[in-house]
Amino acid sequence: MQAPHTTVDPSEIAKFEAMAAEWWDPNGKFKPLHMLNPCRLDYITGQIAAEFGRNLNDPSPLKGLRVLDIGCGGGLLSEPIARLGAEVVGADAAEKNLPVARLHAEQSGLDINYRHTTAEAMAEAGEQFDVVMNMEVVEHVADPLSYLTAIQRLLRPGGLQICSTINRNPKSFAMAIVGAEVIMRWLPRGTHEWSKFITPDELFDLLSQSGMTPVDRKGFVFNPILWSWSLSERDLSVNYATASTKPGV
Repeated sequence: MQAPHTTVDPSEIAKFEAMAAEWWDPNGKFKPLHMLNPCRLDYITGQIAAEFGRNLNDPSPLKGLRVLDIGCGGGLLSEPIARLGAEVVGADAAEKNLPVARLHAEQSGLDINYRHTTAEAMAEAGEQFDVVMNMEVVEHVADPLSYLTAIQRLLRPGGLQICSTINRNPKSFAMAIVGAEVIMRWLPRGTHEWSKFITPDELFDLLSQSGMTPVDRKGFVFNPILWSWSLSERDLSVNYATASTKPGV
């Protein structure tokens, strides 16, 4: 029997598989994100559980929640949130990330809706979510207030946004730019612009202006001796995350 015609190019699939393997290799070029991910997930899931009254020890504690991972990359956050039972949409403006994310989700047996789109386009289309994960994106946009306003529109009344970014001070310049980009070479040079970093007070003000209510903030602190990340109530000097809600319920 003649094989059915297909437009799939096996060499292209092989390229995506190689890229997917690199995205998900904890010792590869994305090692810093793998190191940070447990800390990010602790904060995200803890805030969701508190806001929606969920027990994280349940088999599918996030079942029934629709979650957007904006700036999803290869899906390092989308996948664990989907495993906890949430309906996950992963969106990224960088189109080349999405085949990688889709392939790895398929290989992992996960149903995640990955899209090449923006927060503004989704808001215009009337999309609504219980939770928006907005991790390490706001420091890269041209107009943070307009961007956060689009995020607010994407939230259902009573919805929760988790937003992480980098503080702006001499320590963050030394660690996030000189340390991460020049010395450790964790990131390509020019990945971050120090002038676009946002202080916690500035972010709280932007969140309030966008129509959300800030409810929490914590630091992500790197320990170079233990070579690991942890959450901190007090140290927001470099990486930090915030939680905010949309009024209405």
